[in-house]
Formats: sequence, structure tokens, C-alpha cells
Amino acid sequence: MKSFLIIGLSTFGTHLCKKLSALGAEVMIADEDEKVIESMMPYAVSARIADCADADVLKSFGVDEFDTCFVCLGGHFSDALEITYTLKELGAKKVISEVNRDIETKFLLRSGADQVVYPEFDLAQRIAVSESNDSIFDVVELSSGYVIYEISTPHIWRGKTIKDLNIRQRHHLNIIAFKKNGELVPALSPDYVFNDNDHLLVMGHINDINKVI
Repeated sequence: MKSFLIIGLSTFGTHLCKKLSALGAEVMIADEDEKVIESMMPYAVSARIADCADADVLKSFGVDEFDTCFVCLGGHFSDALEITYTLKELGAKKVISEVNRDIETKFLLRSGADQVVYPEFDLAQRIAVSESNDSIFDVVELSSGYVIYEISTPHIWRGKTIKDLNIRQRHHLNIIAFKKNGELVPALSPDYVFNDNDHLLVMGHINDINKVI
């Protein structure tokens, strides 16, 4: 079972704590706001009401014992910067820090963050992509232009099999699953026949996917 430390219960930190708890993880939370800590106690195995910008406070947490430490301070960038740096100095295995502006990303990475998350930007990107094309229902960005799209079945694919279309060689795409009536079905057979009602989960470079849709 993995264990996590969440410093700061911003909106992102709160949702993160609840989801990790639901997945069976052990979560420790820390924040200065006593009321917020009390409201989140059902989702955590331990909690501290403390100023985590204090290095001595962080040292008392035993941060090197957690699989991942999250820094979720909302708009308090200077504190996030200091806490991120101190966590790495104390031997944290992995630090993921929340940002609210693009410019914050490079500073947090230079301070030792292994990864940064920009929740509002990521959500805006997903909504923009899905709303800009009626054939796109969801998107997960991977890296270097590669994505997973949930799309409706292209008209010219309907009634044909994956093998017939030779999708991987011809379009440089992988069909990793499909949805029928909202239910996800992974591991498609090469003989699977596409139909009108399928939503496909397609992985590949964004340019190759856009050519198809």
C-alpha cells in the first residue's frame, strides 16, 4: 500500500486526498487551517495543523518515508517554492507541486519538484479539445504531442475490421479500447468490426489522429 503526504488542502489537494483514500492509499494531510483539517479527517490516517513553510515542521513528518509528497497551496507560490525545496533537501522520494500560472512551473522544477500540475489549465485544455470537434469526447495528453482521444468511429471505418483497415501501419495509431453504452471494452481483436455506436480510445500523435477525424 502506498503512502502519501499532502501539504496544503487547496481545492486540488482536497479532491486528491479523497480520491487517494478511495483507492486505498494511506494519506497524511497538513495545513494551517484547523477547520479544513477537521473536515478532511475521514479521508486521512493522520493529520497535522502546522505551518509547513517551517523546515523543522517538515523534518518532523519523516518525508522520506512517503512514496510521494504533494504540495497543494493554491495561490501561495512563495511558500510552495520553499516547501518544495525543503522536501527534496529532506530526502523526499518524489514531489509533485501544484501551480496556478505557467511562469511558476520552471521555478518549482528548479527547486526540486519532480512534476508540476496545473489543474485549471489541464481542464481547460481537455474541454477546449472536446468542444472544438463533435467527434471528440475526451482527451488525455501524454507527451511530445502524443495523446489518447476518445472519438466516435470514423464513417469510413464502419463495417470494417481493424485488420481490414491496417490502422497501425496505415495511420500510425493504436486502438486501445472501445466504449459501448458507456462500458469500456479493452483489448480489441483484429477481427473486431467497427459500428456506428462505438466510441474508440485511440492512442497516437495528435496530427495522425486529427487526419483520421
